Amino acid sequence: MRFLLTAAALAASLLSITPMAAAAAPAAGMQLAGSLATPVDSHTGYIGEPVRMTGVYSQDGSINGATMYGTVTAVQHAAQGTPGRLQMTFTRLVLPSGSTYAVDGVVTGMQATTKNNALKEAGGAVAGMLVGNAIGKTIFHVAGGGVVGAIGGFLLAKNNRQDVTISRGTAVRVTLRSVRLQSRRR
Repeated sequence: MRFLLTAAALAASLLSITPMAAAAAPAAGMQLAGSLATPVDSHTGYIGEPVRMTGVYSQDGSINGATMYGTVTAVQHAAQGTPGRLQMTFTRLVLPSGSTYAVDGVVTGMQATTKNNALKEAGGAVAGMLVGNAIGKTIFHVAGGGVVGAIGGFLLAKNNRQDVTISRGTAVRVTLRSVRLQSRRR
């Protein structure tokens, strides 16, 4: 009788553990989301810069509270006519249980911010107008240099692009392209 009760208790405990462990295993194609724990920007960012995402959870609820680690894989600094850009790839997923997976996770969504260029555009138009007016009157002795200068100043400022900033706490979505178990903690 004691053996039968022990066997029943063991079977019940195995049944309650097995579905949870199987459900928490990540798979290729799985969508994960979390918060960026390390801020990055295209002005100071560099290829290989480490990034970390916390509070990672899966859309289906099978993963919750994991951490992902990765790096910045591409950076484009903002310049005249060139917008700032960043690309990150996540390569390691650590579940709350301690199980670690090598992953190929590509960012499929996040909210990046850039500065508003309106003030710079208005300033460029005013500066261009003043310079154009001064050149038109003193060198060419014609009116209308201010209008041409204002248009040129505005277009020059309009083409000046801003860097991208991804702040700490920004929500990020990642899709796993591949998954491989590295270690399992028991």
